[in-house]
Amino acid sequence: QVRLVESGGGLVQAGDSLRLSCAASGVTFGYFNMAWFRQAPGKERDFVAAVSWGGGRTNYADSVKGRFTISRDSAKNTQYLQMNNLKPEDTAVYYCAASSPFRTVVANTTGEYDYWGQGTQVTVSS
Repeated sequence: QVRLVESGGGLVQAGDSLRLSCAASGVTFGYFNMAWFRQAPGKERDFVAAVSWGGGRTNYADSVKGRFTISRDSAKNTQYLQMNNLKPEDTAVYYCAASSPFRTVVANTTGEYDYWGQGTQVTVSS
């Protein structure tokens, strides 16, 4: 059974940094594209960043380029999202997602991901 567990969220001030983690179990982690999405109250779940199953390709939403960095450590079955220079508009619940194995496209849509975590809240005050 696939399980994704996010951690690292919290309340920070604008300009601060946070690192989110997503620990995966029940999967051969190295076979899956991994991604982060976020959902603010009353809004749809939006793409943030994704990394290919081999780790060599990444994809970012325009709104986070230059501020956020996605990475993965297959030895620890964990992916990360380093978030720098946080803004109030980054406030949302952040979700970890995994695709089916060996997908060639590092997708930015929710429908391309088959497994989801429960989410972790990130709140950025101004």
